Amino acid sequence: MFRNGKLFVPPPRDGSDFKELFKRLAAAGAGRPAGKHGFPAGPWTPELLAEAISQIDSNPVGVDLRTVQLWFQENEKGVSAANIRWLARIFGCDDPVATREWQMALSAAQSKLSAKRREWKRAGSGIGLAVPEMPRTASSNDGSEPSAELTRHDEANGSRQRLSLARKSEALFSQGSSLDLPVSVFAGFTALGFLSYIFGIHDATYSRPDGVVKQVGFLWTANWTSVFMVFLPLFFAFVTELVTFWKNEGRRKLVVQGDREGSDDAWARTVESTSYSYWSVFSICVLFAGLFQWMGVSLIPLMKGGGSYATDWGSLAIVRPEVISVPAAIVFTGLAYLYMSLCFYLFFVGLILLYTLIHDLRTIGRSTSNLPVFDHQSELKEASLRVMQGVFRCTILGVLIAIVMKVQSAYLTSRGENIVAWLVGDMTSAFYERNEVSAGITYRRPTHYSSLLIAVSTCFVFLYGAIRLGVEHRFGIPLWSMSAVVALLFAGYLLIDEFDGFSILLSIGVLLAIFCLLNPGWRASK
Repeated sequence: MFRNGKLFVPPPRDGSDFKELFKRLAAAGAGRPAGKHGFPAGPWTPELLAEAISQIDSNPVGVDLRTVQLWFQENEKGVSAANIRWLARIFGCDDPVATREWQMALSAAQSKLSAKRREWKRAGSGIGLAVPEMPRTASSNDGSEPSAELTRHDEANGSRQRLSLARKSEALFSQGSSLDLPVSVFAGFTALGFLSYIFGIHDATYSRPDGVVKQVGFLWTANWTSVFMVFLPLFFAFVTELVTFWKNEGRRKLVVQGDREGSDDAWARTVESTSYSYWSVFSICVLFAGLFQWMGVSLIPLMKGGGSYATDWGSLAIVRPEVISVPAAIVFTGLAYLYMSLCFYLFFVGLILLYTLIHDLRTIGRSTSNLPVFDHQSELKEASLRVMQGVFRCTILGVLIAIVMKVQSAYLTSRGENIVAWLVGDMTSAFYERNEVSAGITYRRPTHYSSLLIAVSTCFVFLYGAIRLGVEHRFGIPLWSMSAVVALLFAGYLLIDEFDGFSILLSIGVLLAIFCLLNPGWRASK
């Protein structure tokens, strides 16, 4: 029978799985326009079906030919919820009632295939024995067999992915316990703290040529103690929680209706698509921020006995050799910079994963926002709100990391005896019009540059999420309150050591940031 000028096949009620059902429909040409003299036009091919799906008006994304070819092959691959919608339109001949019936039938068939797949894995049987053979009519128009080519392609991809830096880095956040990465970072700094006690630089002072006695002990450095003991572990915990939620729960609800393997494969391909970013970040963090910075800031000054950088725990052997020797300082600074470069590589990996997650959610949201039968709007709103709150928390922590790095760098060139006294003195100088605290000595301050990179990169991810999830979807995400907090915090970072009393504005921003960390959705319920 024909509907709307297309061959219509009623949905069967025989309990077939997706592969069996799709094989019969493709061979019959269900949904194809009538040929000459009203006869069926023939079976579907991957190219014809992909073209038909891509021509649907409400499908701006279309469908990849390789995805359609997988439906025709002898494998265990099923079909996603979004593609079930388009197949239902094709097999339902654009009839609303028939489309609804076919959507229900295809969803049931996909669930049947998923159940069979679990049984095959438990029984240890081969896929080729379980999936029925596809007819020759499902091949390409030119008579070629795509199966062998695609199998070789998959095997090549699998070999590359096993060596993929992107996949390995993503696994650190999505596999195992959510405490593994934060505890590892905390444990690494604890080990460095013990070494600083052994070398005697955990609490050390030196007298500057202008008579100021400064505290430069390792455990007094704000950009090491607060970053690696508090902010980075929290950042990694929040990113791990968000990636795990999206990969194991949020994504499956929106895309494949509980098909774990299909969702994981799609997420893995999305992560793999940004592999160049991982290698770029790894090179910058390990080579430039780690090796080259260590050589320029610590190794060369220690060997030559001077430099144009402010004295800190890393160069204390130059001015106080009785506290720590030069060889010991070289060893300790080398370990510290190696640890720091790896930690900040993981920090930027977290930002890349947040960006990837936002992009993935936005792509899925655009393809499922107009589903006629399965209403995904509530799930999409819940996922968007949770992702944006997680990104907001991570943004706050990223800017706080940049703040303490710049504060420590500014302190080393100031006249403050320790960082606490310097900040308190800056607060009082705003009321008593004193300028003694900030009247320091000019040194090179590379930390100012690295902290700016961290602050800008973190705010970029937040801005991207705000535009893609908040502005485009308009799900009531409290963007104005989130953006105001981030802007205040970033302004406080930029104004560090720029005028007397800068620490007052900085303290207000930090207190507000801490409050928002504890309750990121404080405006959502108002």
